[in-house]
Amino acid sequence: MTTSIWFWIAFHIGVFIAIGIDLFASKRRGRELSMRAAFQRTVIWVLVSLAFNAVVWRLKGPHHALDFLTGYLIEYSLSMDNIFVFVLIFAHFRVPPLAQRRVLVWGIVGALIMRGTMILCGIALVQRFHFVLYLFGAFLLITAARMLFRKRAVPDFTEGWLLRRGRQILPITREYHAEHFHVRVDGRWMLTPLALTMMVIEITDLIFAVDSIPAIFAITRDPFIVYTSNICAILGLRSLYFLLAGLMDRFVYLRTGLAFVLGFVGIKMILVDYFPIPRSLSLGVIVVILTLTMGISMLKTQNQVAGEDRK
Repeated sequence: MTTSIWFWIAFHIGVFIAIGIDLFASKRRGRELSMRAAFQRTVIWVLVSLAFNAVVWRLKGPHHALDFLTGYLIEYSLSMDNIFVFVLIFAHFRVPPLAQRRVLVWGIVGALIMRGTMILCGIALVQRFHFVLYLFGAFLLITAARMLFRKRAVPDFTEGWLLRRGRQILPITREYHAEHFHVRVDGRWMLTPLALTMMVIEITDLIFAVDSIPAIFAITRDPFIVYTSNICAILGLRSLYFLLAGLMDRFVYLRTGLAFVLGFVGIKMILVDYFPIPRSLSLGVIVVILTLTMGISMLKTQNQVAGEDRK
């Protein structure tokens, strides 16, 4: 079942309207997003995504709606782990809180282009060479094993070849200029450190997409469902970042849960031609894994938080 071009156009119009409203509201607010405001916006983004899921159900049927919901849940949960790296990037570049929001919003625009390209290429590969699915499945199993058995590596943003070359080639100011990516200094246009941060965020998101996009191919190969579930999850990433940035230490078992999710999806992808797993069962397994790991994490760290509050 192909998706009408008008459905694609309507989705992108909705996305850009949502981004525009978010940018306008943030600029008008003029201050750092509070935990309460971040929670409210996170809930709004989730409700908007669920509303779109209802539209998919109405226009494309329950199977596609279930695929969308499963793909959205996988991408959203992986985004939670990615927030840890974003926190490190912003801390390394000493990005002011008010400027962080603009980087995240424009990062979404970049993700639209990069992930759209990757999804189209990935689906074309799978349709032309079916065995690529098995390679994707094996890759997800390897990724799951690395997440499960290796400690999280703290990235070094100062030693990367790309960043060293960027500082040598590009004219970059030493200080930030509010939320601007470029400024005119002594008659010459120069990039600000915020632009360099933006480049690192985009490259990081591209690396993250290498894990998340193959995972959704195990759920569906409908380009519209794969793409929209990815983008809807990413749209809520900005508010989710401000909600969870200070709480990442509490999710001690999040990577363990994500490893099991990727492992399950990898196995499903490899066995799809021999032992197809029902959509509802796939969604149920993923929900149970994430709920258990998040709940156990919060319980484990509850005593630590209580102890810190008493000090």
